[in-house]
This record gives sequence, structure tokens and C-alpha cells, in this order.
Amino acid sequence: MATSLYDISVASYLQTVGAVANFLDRAAGHCAAAGTDPDDFVGARLFEDMAPFHFQIECVYHHSVWALEAVKSGVFAPPALVGPIPFLELQAMITQTKAALNAFTPDEVNGWAGKDLDLQIGPRTLAFTAENFFLSFSLPNFHFHAVTAYDILRMQGVPLGKRDYEGQLRTRAA
Repeated sequence: MATSLYDISVASYLQTVGAVANFLDRAAGHCAAAGTDPDDFVGARLFEDMAPFHFQIECVYHHSVWALEAVKSGVFAPPALVGPIPFLELQAMITQTKAALNAFTPDEVNGWAGKDLDLQIGPRTLAFTAENFFLSFSLPNFHFHAVTAYDILRMQGVPLGKRDYEGQLRTRAA
């Protein structure tokens, strides 16, 4: 059986969004045990010239839910970034992301196969098909921001490992 557009997009997003939700929970638990404030993570960065933790979490939302909305509508127009918000609200954003992703059905998403999408970046217009938009733009950006959020938490002392990032693997039935 061929891999479907739904498998490439929604199923992949859900695997990593679930992992992000879990490592945010691990971070909150770490702070509770250490007597520290998880809001201290909100503005944390790996390097001064990189965007902060809250931006990484918002981009996980934008490059998953809004990537799907872009293919559906033909226009990538995510909402404006919210900016620094409390850690609990970042966790709620990821919960909302999971719910929004779960609202897309395989038939709906698979129906977009081959659909054209033009992405305007500054003065350039990038012409994509749905498949190429997900595979060459959305998923790489999505994973970059998810792993950067993970790395920031690791750098801040949250005890996370590779399996925390992988999430629930989609293995075949035995």
C-alpha cells in the first residue's frame, strides 16, 4: 500500500506533537520537583540569535495545523505569533494543536493530493504541490522547531532523552 498524504502530514504531525506534549509535561514535572518555575523556559534560547522557546512551540502549531489549512485553502497564512506567554498556555496550545490535527480526516486530507499551493515569502513566490509543500517546507520547519524546543529544555536541565522526542512510533501490527 502506498503512503497517503494523510500519513505524510497528519500522522507525522501527531506523532511529534504528542512527543512535544509529553516533554512539556516532563519539564513541568521537573520544575515541580526542583521547586523552579516553568515560566523561566518561555524566553530561553539556545543561542542569542535564535528565537526563544515560546516561538518554537508556536511554530510547531503553525507548521502543522496551519500547513494543513494552507493546502486546504491554497494559501499559507498562519495567525500572527502570540509572543511570550506562560508555560501553561504553551502546553494548552499543544493540546489545541493535537485536537485540531485530529479533526482532519484521512479522506479530507487525501483529497488534496496533487493540489497546488503558492507560498509567498517576501518578494518570492514558491510554487508547490501539496506533497512537496509538506515534504520540503512544512515538515522540515515543523521538526526544526520541535527539536529546538526539546534542545532548549535539555539545555535548561530537563532530563529528556531521544525516546522523548520520537514519540509514539507507528509500527506495523505483529
